[in-house]
Amino acid sequence: MIYAPAQMHIPDGFLSILVSAILWAVTAVVLGIALKRVGQDLGERQVPLMGVLAAAIFAGQMLNFPVAGGTSGHLMGAALATILLGPWAAIVVMTTVVGVQALVFQDGGLLVLGANIFNMGIIGVLVSHFVYRSFLRLSGGKRWGIFAGGFLAAWLSIVVAALAVALQLAVSGRSPANLAIAAMGGIHTLIGIGEGLITVGALAFLYAARRDLLQIDAPAPKGSRMVWVGGLTIAALLAFLSPLASSHPDGLEWVAEQNGFIDTAQSSLYTLIPDYVFPGISNEALATIVAGIVGLLLVFGVALGVAHTRRKKTA
Repeated sequence: MIYAPAQMHIPDGFLSILVSAILWAVTAVVLGIALKRVGQDLGERQVPLMGVLAAAIFAGQMLNFPVAGGTSGHLMGAALATILLGPWAAIVVMTTVVGVQALVFQDGGLLVLGANIFNMGIIGVLVSHFVYRSFLRLSGGKRWGIFAGGFLAAWLSIVVAALAVALQLAVSGRSPANLAIAAMGGIHTLIGIGEGLITVGALAFLYAARRDLLQIDAPAPKGSRMVWVGGLTIAALLAFLSPLASSHPDGLEWVAEQNGFIDTAQSSLYTLIPDYVFPGISNEALATIVAGIVGLLLVFGVALGVAHTRRKKTA
């Protein structure tokens, strides 16, 4: 059976205006620092990688996978972006993905966009960076440290981000803290396993094919053409598979249903490509694929443009 991808991010109405405003302010400050640091730290060969990673993460997030209890999860991608690009560029990549999802696909509210970026693009990235770098130091850069660190970084990035959402829901008065934390933590502990396995799979592929991208025992850097072509091909393949996404509600939606605040969600003020279904195409599977292709090209272009602009400005 063919399904459109489920909505994945916090909608307007789940968080109070005060909480949303505070998280917007914090996100704006951190993003400003990240943009400045990207221009200073980003190497020339990492510029196309920012665009390719943004496209792949966007497409990967459309593929919800089933989890126990009639729920679904999806790739977040913060750990993979952090491992390959470092924390500052990863924050920019995640901001690009989450921003396009909200602005173009109405996935996640505009008032809570700062919160969605904060949870996935800041908390997820910082947790991933701390865990992964700690494992690399402990392992001395050995292979087991790359994979064990990658798995745990990905798993913890999901769990900690979910617990942050639970606290935000509790402070917003949507659910008692003990219920929100238990529910969000429990379901995302399972979703994090999927995130960890996907991340390890990607790292294993890169370890075999492009170890220089992991910057561990790196051979001489190769040309970037394979990164562009290979990465965008994988992203396009994921977009073509997106109609097979699980139709079950994701972890947050399931918690909202179980705790009785699902009706507080507010619809968007406008629609462009809502629910990842391109308007005007009667075949839903084809409409989903077209929406996915449009989305990955958008995030690729935005992330690549930001990377080029920041490097040129710094130079």
